[in-house]
Amino acid sequence: MQTTFQIATSGQGLYEFTGDVAGWVRGQGDGLLTLMVRHTSASLLIQENADPEVQTDLLAYFQRLVPPTTDPSMRYLTHTYEGPDDMPAHIKAAMLPVSLSIPVTSGQMRLGTWQGIFLFEHRDAAHGRSVAAHFAPD
Repeated sequence: MQTTFQIATSGQGLYEFTGDVAGWVRGQGDGLLTLMVRHTSASLLIQENADPEVQTDLLAYFQRLVPPTTDPSMRYLTHTYEGPDDMPAHIKAAMLPVSLSIPVTSGQMRLGTWQGIFLFEHRDAAHGRSVAAHFAPD
């Protein structure tokens, strides 16, 4: 069983889509869910979804860790023609997961109480992102 989730972003940040995925696997029995973002400047995370400050702090941390190419500390980068956020976005995507595997039992993902599935957008502009999903029943 396969599908694609479409996620509209409005710039850098974490976008939760746990509910969409939960609805898709509901009633599917036991198995393994695999998700993969189909872009080179975004990532996927399982992260806390109870306190939005976690998402704010993660965004701030990665912006500080990998600043735009206009920052003097990044002047060594050569891939700059798509904007000052592009190469840093690729670096962040190389550091963070682009795919996730989640066990499913009785049609429910085995996420923890405060865990959610997020697309982490690394570009400044709005984008339409695709996440490929595959559910393999036991």
